[in-house]
Amino acid sequence: MQARAFRRPAAALLAVAFAVLPATGAQAADSARTSGTGGSGSTTSHPSDPLVWGKLLYEEGCASCHGLQGQGIAPSPAIKDSGAAAVDFEVSTGRMPLGTIANQALRRAHSLYTAEETQAMAQYVATLGNGPAIPTQQVQGWENADMALGGQVFRTNCAQCHSFSGQGGALTWGKQAPNLMKATPTQIYEAMLVGPNNMPKFSDQTLPPAEKRAVIKYIEFLRQPDNPGGLDLGRLGPVSEGLFGWFGGFGILVAIAIWIGVKAK
Repeated sequence: MQARAFRRPAAALLAVAFAVLPATGAQAADSARTSGTGGSGSTTSHPSDPLVWGKLLYEEGCASCHGLQGQGIAPSPAIKDSGAAAVDFEVSTGRMPLGTIANQALRRAHSLYTAEETQAMAQYVATLGNGPAIPTQQVQGWENADMALGGQVFRTNCAQCHSFSGQGGALTWGKQAPNLMKATPTQIYEAMLVGPNNMPKFSDQTLPPAEKRAVIKYIEFLRQPDNPGGLDLGRLGPVSEGLFGWFGGFGILVAIAIWIGVKAK
């Protein structure tokens, strides 16, 4: 009985520790705002050197989980070889820093950092190892890409998880492929380049830049596609269409049956 009594407080302390530690990144990001060293609410000037500024922001908002040298602190992964592209993707979409232990980092409505802060952190992390740079030049010209080719590449490599309409879908172990409708062209290119979460990496050797731009063009088309069949019903495929057919069709049949019964009386 005494052994059990000692185990329970120890287990409670461990649970509290695991709940508190992952939150330090998000809390540090908030404190960076109030202290004036980072965040959109900064009231004081930041270092003129973007690497110095990025190092400060990284140490305040990221190092508690990913380590001072990007080596990772279990269960958080190492990011020293992730490159600037991965940092820009994760931070600009609000997926990082995490506020608590989660099965998957999900997109936030707003990033905790400004674009300038994100760029500074990305530049600093790029100095820790080898990784892809932010594909600013590679993304340019996506408006003139081959949309038919993009649709073919998307259906072959992306639709299994993100659905044919780019609306996302459920994966195994409680994870999900995100909706692509809010992603910017740069974020789409970065995701293909670095492969966040369960997504495979598509290097420029595997998927050339021209095909990546074509995929971006196709996803942009999916935002406001033509609907020759009428209502798109959320573009969720046969499930929503079948439900509409069943409930709509049977509803009409029931209404007709009631009308006939009333007339017969």
